[in-house]
Amino acid sequence: MTKPTLSLWINGQRAQSASSRFADVTNPASGEVIRQVPLANRADVDSAVAAAKAAFPGWRDTPPLRRARILNKFRELLETHRAELAQLASEEHGKTLEDAAGSVQRGIEVVEFAVGAPHLLKGEHAENVGRGVDCHSMLQPIGVCTGITPFNFPAMVPMWMFPIAIACGNTFILKPSEKVPSCSLRMAELFKEAGLPDGVFNVVPGDKEAVDALLVHPDVRAVSFVGSTPIAKYIYETAAHNGKRVQALGGAKNHAVVLPDAALDFTADAIMGAAYGSAGERCMAISTVVAVGDVADTLVAKLKERAEKLVVGPGNRKGVDMGPVISAAHRDKIVGYIDSGVKQGAKLVTDGRGIRVEGYERGFFVGPTLFDNVSTTMDIYRDEIFGPVLIVLRVASLDEAIRMINSNPYANGTAIFTTSGGAARRFQNEIEVGMVGINVPIPVPMAFFSFGGWKASLFGDLHMHGMEGVYFYTRTKAITTRWPEVAERSASTLTMPTLG
Repeated sequence: MTKPTLSLWINGQRAQSASSRFADVTNPASGEVIRQVPLANRADVDSAVAAAKAAFPGWRDTPPLRRARILNKFRELLETHRAELAQLASEEHGKTLEDAAGSVQRGIEVVEFAVGAPHLLKGEHAENVGRGVDCHSMLQPIGVCTGITPFNFPAMVPMWMFPIAIACGNTFILKPSEKVPSCSLRMAELFKEAGLPDGVFNVVPGDKEAVDALLVHPDVRAVSFVGSTPIAKYIYETAAHNGKRVQALGGAKNHAVVLPDAALDFTADAIMGAAYGSAGERCMAISTVVAVGDVADTLVAKLKERAEKLVVGPGNRKGVDMGPVISAAHRDKIVGYIDSGVKQGAKLVTDGRGIRVEGYERGFFVGPTLFDNVSTTMDIYRDEIFGPVLIVLRVASLDEAIRMINSNPYANGTAIFTTSGGAARRFQNEIEVGMVGINVPIPVPMAFFSFGGWKASLFGDLHMHGMEGVYFYTRTKAITTRWPEVAERSASTLTMPTLG
């Protein structure tokens, strides 16, 4: 049976691709191909960029308050269609409906922040910086922007980017993962329904051909990316070499430090959701527990007990805690890491290999996996697995835990579980990681703060959303003004001007 074929979204309408290449969109729970999507080529990218470039002058000159009204209408439509977007995300990614709905809501919160554009875009003003001289600054849009987004959050991660960019007066081209295109295309339809002018927001699903076309296109001014560290580095180097502003968020190896004074039942419950939610396919997943002192044996027993009770199955089934991973290839890669952990001497406490879900035998399932007695030389510690694999390392002190985390090349998120305010304060000050949780396992900031890590988890200078997002999508212009009286002397001089 022929599967439905999706389209591109260019200049405010569905558009047929010029490409002859298509990708299968698969339901990871069943292994069934549910639709196909064209893989945009260079001609498609050229069309999208041309539409965005043509729309930019009119959108740039639209007052921020009018932009905000359209964004607010878009927010209302997202709320109305939240269940539909969650269903699409669950169907194409595999995450549970509850998890998908929560991720859509977190994206909507960024739109809520972007609605504040009239306030966010206010510059600064100072009178009499010199005699009779005033100075003010303006935040102005930069032009055509693009976002390249991963498979794991089909709605939320794109909304980290395009609402802020568009609120700031830019036009935007979204290149979603070809594995999960439907949320992005549906959001484009809702944005048009909200009153967004044609060409301001465009969607071109595709693979490396579309990405490379965007990275080198002379009319694209800024690139946002979320994905693995090797690709983030490639995006950053290629786009920056072509004169573009870049924010490229990479991979992670997020540690949770557990001190002996932690509330262990609370801690174990929190780690369960952080490690195994979304099948571990989160850049903010806690994949590594650092047990300090004599807490390890008790903690591991509690983690094992909880992990073995998790229900694995299709994301749309009630009572399921964890769905499948994105593809057969990724499942096999995760299983390979589990094999490696066993071979390299880690203690396999809970084994997620070989799990079968009745009625979904062709699904891409990996069960919750727990390792103990892991060392920093093992592959399961060194690499980002991006799956439901939780590892436990044992250290003697908080000093040792901090040194371990600060030695890791990744620096996206981390957490500490303790009832000691002093230990928590020291941890947050000394740890070299971009986002820190104190008894909070997944410290994803609210939309009015900015999201992003340090070191190999970020290429570029500015993080996603919040005020750093506003600064990324704008350029600051400073204007110095003097209105001389007619009788004043001439300002003509060959020396450095002074304002005093």
